[in-house]
Amino acid sequence: MKRNMRAGKSRNGGLDFKVFTDDEMDEIHLATLEILEKTGLFFEDEEALEILDGGGAVIDKKKFIAKFPPHMVEDAIRTAPPKILLAGRDSKNDFIMEKNRVGFTNFGEGVFINDPYTGEHRETTKADVAASALIADYLSEIDVYERAVGASDVPTQTVQLHNAEAWLPNTTKHGFMGSGNGYLTKKIIEMTAAIVGGKEKLKERPIISFITCPVSPLQLVKDSCEIIMESARADLAVNVLSMAMAGGSSPVTLAGTLVDHNAEILGGLVLSQCTRKGAKFIYGSSTTAMDLRLAAASVGSPECALINAAVAQMSIYYLLPSWVAGG
Repeated sequence: MKRNMRAGKSRNGGLDFKVFTDDEMDEIHLATLEILEKTGLFFEDEEALEILDGGGAVIDKKKFIAKFPPHMVEDAIRTAPPKILLAGRDSKNDFIMEKNRVGFTNFGEGVFINDPYTGEHRETTKADVAASALIADYLSEIDVYERAVGASDVPTQTVQLHNAEAWLPNTTKHGFMGSGNGYLTKKIIEMTAAIVGGKEKLKERPIISFITCPVSPLQLVKDSCEIIMESARADLAVNVLSMAMAGGSSPVTLAGTLVDHNAEILGGLVLSQCTRKGAKFIYGSSTTAMDLRLAAASVGSPECALINAAVAQMSIYYLLPSWVAGG
């Protein structure tokens, strides 16, 4: 089991970068609660709305809007676990997510590659998915594997099943992937359970977690809702990862974007906890600023680093494990 160095503890040797003061964090939290109560979130799934209705949300079925009283959000924050085991195929690669424990993963979800043998810039294939898992497995700096690329040479309806089949046998580390939708999530869970010896064994040693992204501003589409609910039912972690763009799909200010981001993540958290109390949840972010020249996300920019440092601080505020994009 790997327990990496801690960051930001009250000792020499740690780095602690606080974007906001404690009072400012309180203000962002209260602003988020106001949005969730007054504006609400769009949930494009009837089953999700039924579950939220049963948990105390105010539902507008015609508009697919759920509004949350503050106590409902606070309860969801309290019931989500602050520590998560990310088990590897090999127990020496088990990784613990907990407060201030820092780990690293590869960048994920690529669709093009520069072929290492021919130099050709081409779409990625199922073979590339398998090869990326082998590379990540070899690199000691990579603590957990995220599906790095996708298979473009298989039917789109079942691409995530092919992706899972390619990377699962090729790494001894814990793996994350976007699973597409609820149906495919169930099938991937069955595949993974077969590897470890059944669904109960998978609960004991969860070797896979799922990633899904809200659509900014303030929307969880049907596929995202399904992935959140199926992950909770299977007792597997889900990383709800906002990709808001400041100045595009969210306010141009850092604080405004963080409020929008926070509302989307906490909305996913409430759905997760209403589906099953104590469900494993990761506070995720690839939120950044929009490059106004290209109308595209500015990745690897100072704004990206600053926003995600704030996101990490926010996750500590909620005692939730976090997954954030690097600067």
